[in-house]
Amino acid sequence: MNDRLRKLYKVMDDLRLDAVLITLPKHVYYLTGFASEPHERLMGLVLPHGEEPFLFVPALDAEAAQAESSVSRIVTHADTDNPYEAMKRGLPFPVSRVGVEKGHLTLRRSEALSEALGGARFVDVEQTLTDMRAIKSAEEIARMKEAARLAEQALREALKHVRTGVTELDVTAELEYAMKKLGAAPAFASTVLSGEKSALPHGATGRRRIQAGDLLLFDIGVACDGYLSDMTRTFAVGEIGAKLKDVYAAVLEANLRAIAAVRTGSPIADVDRAARQLIEERGYGRYFTHRTGHGLGIEVHEYPSVHGDNRDLLREGMAITIEPGVYLPGEGGVRIEDDLLVTAAGAEALTSFPKGLTVIG
Repeated sequence: MNDRLRKLYKVMDDLRLDAVLITLPKHVYYLTGFASEPHERLMGLVLPHGEEPFLFVPALDAEAAQAESSVSRIVTHADTDNPYEAMKRGLPFPVSRVGVEKGHLTLRRSEALSEALGGARFVDVEQTLTDMRAIKSAEEIARMKEAARLAEQALREALKHVRTGVTELDVTAELEYAMKKLGAAPAFASTVLSGEKSALPHGATGRRRIQAGDLLLFDIGVACDGYLSDMTRTFAVGEIGAKLKDVYAAVLEANLRAIAAVRTGSPIADVDRAARQLIEERGYGRYFTHRTGHGLGIEVHEYPSVHGDNRDLLREGMAITIEPGVYLPGEGGVRIEDDLLVTAAGAEALTSFPKGLTVIG
């Protein structure tokens, strides 16, 4: 049994639980090494108190689960079964208090599960998993570094195809093709925004044609063995105006100041404030409309949230993003995002793609 499962069994004792049921696929992977998207079918990791855990999977996933999971006991259910009754039959004893991820278990599923288990009470164990995931192991860090390296390599390939007249979708296709050729997959929907659209923090890549004088923003990431990268770089397509150059300089300095503020034991809010204060001093405060960053790991957004009201302390082993941005409506926007590891000495960058203003096209 791995250390992560041992921690869950300890929590089971502390909370006086009869069992724990983990249903978020990312958490099943985190705890067992088995990665699957069951869609509408029920899948979960079940930990009965004092007994061997078992992986509960649809029958069509049984062979893959047996091959990939660190948990050796596999219980399956067919499409014609009542999956909740099938899960109950896998339990060695009746249960009345069950730990679940309340943020993931839907109301419909919780009602069906409660009925099958005879009215069991559910206790949230999600915070335990959040705390575990916040501190990355050496193996997790290595995977995230590789995910960053692959994203940067794909970006270099995509930039070769940038020229005036091509669409954002054209460039995105080249980017994701490069990822696939590297044996990787996008961590999320890749974003390529040009011109005035780069001023949309969550803009959608589309058919706009890239023009001379545009800012061109890439927000990309790669998945590597379950772990993700998340990086943003902004480029100039030919010559851009003095105002946009000034915006770029402000965002770059804010990025560097926030990275310098990453210190073990410091409030997370200090990192956001370092970036925000610089941007406000440069006169663009009202155009910085989001937090400075977020946690990163098996999900693209996880704990902690790097914003100005977060008084939680940075801890060695946390992985976070730093991504200040300034967005001028109708003109263009700049965001520069890096992935960082919190260390005893400060911040270790997982991303290394150059950040100085680069002219392409």
